[in-house]
Amino acid sequence: MRAQRLDETAPFGEGPQAAAKAISQLGYLQIDTINVIERCHHHILYSRIPHYRRSDLAHLQSTDKSIFEYWTHALSYVPAGDFPFFVPLMQHYRANPSRWFGSVTTDEVRAMVRRLKTEGPLSIRDIDDDELVEKNHAWASRKPSKRVLQLMFFQGLAVISRREGMLKTYDLAERHFGWEKSPRPATGRQGTAYILDRALRSQGVVSLDSICHLNAPAKKAVLELIEARVKRRQLVEVVIEGAEKIRHWAAPEVLEQGVLPAAGRVHILSPFDPLIILRKRLKLFFGYEHVFEAYVPAAKRKYGYFALPVLIDDRVVAAIDLKTDRGAGKLLVQNWTWLEEIGADEQSAITAELDRFERFQLAGQSSASQGGSPG
Repeated sequence: MRAQRLDETAPFGEGPQAAAKAISQLGYLQIDTINVIERCHHHILYSRIPHYRRSDLAHLQSTDKSIFEYWTHALSYVPAGDFPFFVPLMQHYRANPSRWFGSVTTDEVRAMVRRLKTEGPLSIRDIDDDELVEKNHAWASRKPSKRVLQLMFFQGLAVISRREGMLKTYDLAERHFGWEKSPRPATGRQGTAYILDRALRSQGVVSLDSICHLNAPAKKAVLELIEARVKRRQLVEVVIEGAEKIRHWAAPEVLEQGVLPAAGRVHILSPFDPLIILRKRLKLFFGYEHVFEAYVPAAKRKYGYFALPVLIDDRVVAAIDLKTDRGAGKLLVQNWTWLEEIGADEQSAITAELDRFERFQLAGQSSASQGGSPG
């Protein structure tokens, strides 16, 4: 809870720099297209920044340019200072375009580079001279230029300079960041240390699986680094009750921290929140098994289509399936599942947090569609 900064009311302050600090602490901020309620990148920040505004994230990406979008275990916002750690993967895409982008030619990439240099940043809506093609899957575009821009994004030639909802505007990376030279790629050792340090900062107590979430190839090098740090007494191995066979580690100073007293603090978390997304770890530490049921047949759902875990301090006490009815200006409770009995004061605290959460959801419909305060 402390590593995730969910043990304080406003650990990062407020304004754009609060969002920057939160993303730095978490390591990355997952982006998702689902908008049954507010999209998860805004929701995750809201959970840690009481007066978070959607415009804060846009400011960091397009004005400060202190974050950028790239692939971690999913498409995410990442601190711009971490760019060198992603350059090796970008170079891989340049040398070995994936099967997904196999139809894109080097001539098409060169042509798009020239176009961006001449016309400036472009979204797919700005490109109206494509010869349209048939879609090959539901999420594809009929415009071939979209695939070219996507490949350039993965290759690090272009970055997403602005995002309006799910509409992305692309620019050349050097121009966007004002670079004279592109950052040098991190070495393999530096990349391994980055993965480990990011997990230690955001998780506190780590396992090999939690460090290398959806990145199994990194496990061997990460384990070697962990064992070297244990020898230097920079890390200690710890045993988690109920998971004695799974190795865990922490920095000695983390284990020396005292436990904060219960404060009745309520969080309604996104199913993509960093605390929730590591499902096995969540079950081990919190005794709660979250299932994302959007893709489960309705008759087989336990908690609901888009259930959100509800925490009181460090206890998951309920799962609430919510939906924002933007037309009616209401936050709808589709299903409510209690996971433990709680008292009247705690129920009142949840109700108050739901009211605040509803105000945040509906604030996005103001004239400042990228902003709005939760209160």
